[in-house]
Amino acid sequence: MANLLTRMKNTVMADLHEALDKKERKNPIALLNQYLRECEAETDKVKQLVDRQSQLKEQFNREYQQALGMSARRKHQTEIAIRAGEAELQEFASREQVQYEERSARLKEAMENAGKQQSELERKYEEMKHKLKDMHIRRLELMGRENVTRANYRMDQVLEQNTGSDKAYARFTEMETYLDQLEEKVNNNYHGTTIDARIAQLEKEYKNNETHTM
Repeated sequence: MANLLTRMKNTVMADLHEALDKKERKNPIALLNQYLRECEAETDKVKQLVDRQSQLKEQFNREYQQALGMSARRKHQTEIAIRAGEAELQEFASREQVQYEERSARLKEAMENAGKQQSELERKYEEMKHKLKDMHIRRLELMGRENVTRANYRMDQVLEQNTGSDKAYARFTEMETYLDQLEEKVNNNYHGTTIDARIAQLEKEYKNNETHTM
């Protein structure tokens, strides 16, 4: 049964990795953005743990200072009980003094350990922030490369030196020829219309001259 579960787990993980690989090949920027969001969430959680560790250290320190104060107080009370000859009070104060001394020693050790742990957590947290910043920069680099690649692809569709560009050039030439022909036709129509009008005017003037001569 355990072997079957292991094989099923390996199969699922293999399928997941394959799906992620396909997604990365299809859209690496989107996958990187998702990974960055996950890292940012984990970094925020670590920040909360660092803050919590700092609070614990402060609590240890308060308990330690309180234990030291009570130990000193019971020591002073023990001395007073000795001078007063109060054996029962002396015994009670002395026993409490020992307990507070032991507690303060334990709290001091815990406080020092908490301080070391906090320093280690802060160091790792700073490393995480640097890694996260590096990934943000890496994303910008990839976005820049992707943008250039897309732009080059668009330009190559028009300017590439192959059959596609030959077809595009032929299309431009065809349009230029058509415009030249259209311009020539318009000019011919214009000149034709102008000549007809000019001849009609000359003919009219000629007839008028003949009328006046007669």
